[in-house]
Amino acid sequence: MDIASLQTLAANNDWLAIMPELLLGCLALALLALEIILPAKLHSRLPAVALLGVLALLVFQLLGFTAGFVESESFNGLLVHSREGQVMRVFFLLAALLVGVIGTISLAKQKLPHTEFYHILLVVTAAMMLLVQSNHFVMLFVALETVTIGLYILVSYFRSSPLTLEAGLKYLIMGALSSSILLFGIVLLYGVAGNPELTGHTASAMNLDSLHAFLAANRHNFLASVGIVLVLSGVAFKIAAFPFQIWVPDVYQGAPTPVTAFLAVASKGAGFLVLLVLARTFSPYAWLLAPVLTLMAAATLLFGSLGALTQHNVKRLMGLSGVSHAGFLLMGVVAAGTQSMAIGAIYFYLFAYLLASFAVFGVMALVAGPDDADQEISHYAGLAKDSPFLALVLAIGLGSRAGIPPQAGFMGKLFIFIAAFKAGLYGLLTVAIVGVVISIYYYFSWIRAAVFSSSTLPDGDANARPARTPVSFTTGLVLGLLAFGTVLLGLYQGVLGQWLNTR
Repeated sequence: MDIASLQTLAANNDWLAIMPELLLGCLALALLALEIILPAKLHSRLPAVALLGVLALLVFQLLGFTAGFVESESFNGLLVHSREGQVMRVFFLLAALLVGVIGTISLAKQKLPHTEFYHILLVVTAAMMLLVQSNHFVMLFVALETVTIGLYILVSYFRSSPLTLEAGLKYLIMGALSSSILLFGIVLLYGVAGNPELTGHTASAMNLDSLHAFLAANRHNFLASVGIVLVLSGVAFKIAAFPFQIWVPDVYQGAPTPVTAFLAVASKGAGFLVLLVLARTFSPYAWLLAPVLTLMAAATLLFGSLGALTQHNVKRLMGLSGVSHAGFLLMGVVAAGTQSMAIGAIYFYLFAYLLASFAVFGVMALVAGPDDADQEISHYAGLAKDSPFLALVLAIGLGSRAGIPPQAGFMGKLFIFIAAFKAGLYGLLTVAIVGVVISIYYYFSWIRAAVFSSSTLPDGDANARPARTPVSFTTGLVLGLLAFGTVLLGLYQGVLGQWLNTR
């Protein structure tokens, strides 16, 4: 390329299009700068600065979205700014805000630095926002690795715990393996469809639109088929889908509770949005895509549901039940190949899942003791007597995850089931219904322990249950809003439902 061409490319860089991500990055750097500048006695205020910054950015994003939005490309096709991407920006900002609130509870029980936790949280959130807007494999891979590397640190943040260090090591090994598989698949796709000269992004197979055009013209290329399977395998790790879910129980148990929540909700949401984009790109290979994703969805549903049955540690239970939720969402991705309503159903499911999951994780953070990995169902005995509010929030959150009406989780599953039925996925739908029935058992065993079990401890077992953290005004308000939102979204979908119906 000559200088004039490079100048033209640089002129197309629209920095305003990624303003939310830039502001998050600036806020993350500001936290570190403030920690250096401010006296030590003021360092405890920095998490509040991070939370207020994320809240302000969330309000800014909501106001900008409701004011109207024009879909566009930026950075010469590296990013595509769609209405779905704007919705997911709100999703990730809300998730980061809630992780930050739960983090104030969990970090208060540990003698560890707080500022760095929020710094990494902000950087990972910005990377997730860029990830779901990627329209080029280079951008997708860089954003995905930024997310993954940040999560490596967050998973092992409570470094004084052996289980946390084990979780960090396992996540590192599996993450490196999945990244290698993903990169190998990308290289194969580029090798079979790429233009070595790279005279422009429209001529490059690394651009998803260009790759789609190539696949449409070559619908049975062997190397392209292998590349597609490898790319899907790399993404399957990020969403904890079978057979790449083996890391989930140990990592979810060892990771700090707010990080477990981040993995369960935000990381899963980012993975499924990437999967939707890739499914659209690979749609000419529907003959390969549909059976692979169908088998993956069925196996994920069964493994997650059956695996959670025997769990007594609630973090492991949340991890394996999250695997089954990945199966429901995968069923929506399969249905989206022929039913456009499935895309809206996936978005709704993710928001319902966010509200219910953070309600449960918030209660978990309050009930947990200093040993964050040691969270047993028996620790919830007598919760309804000691704190009726927490027991109610827990019951609503778990009931929504189980799909009990009239909560948002029920509507999310219903929308997915309707899309699957219209798409003719009767076998997969049967497996999903079995998964729902099984999930009711293990979710309600947790509710039963909290509501009906006695709080009396066995003789000589005074340390059987850790002391519970008192509910502060801010935490109570957040948990109350999450529980209220879960019920409200189940009864009335409102603007969100209207927008999703147009997808």
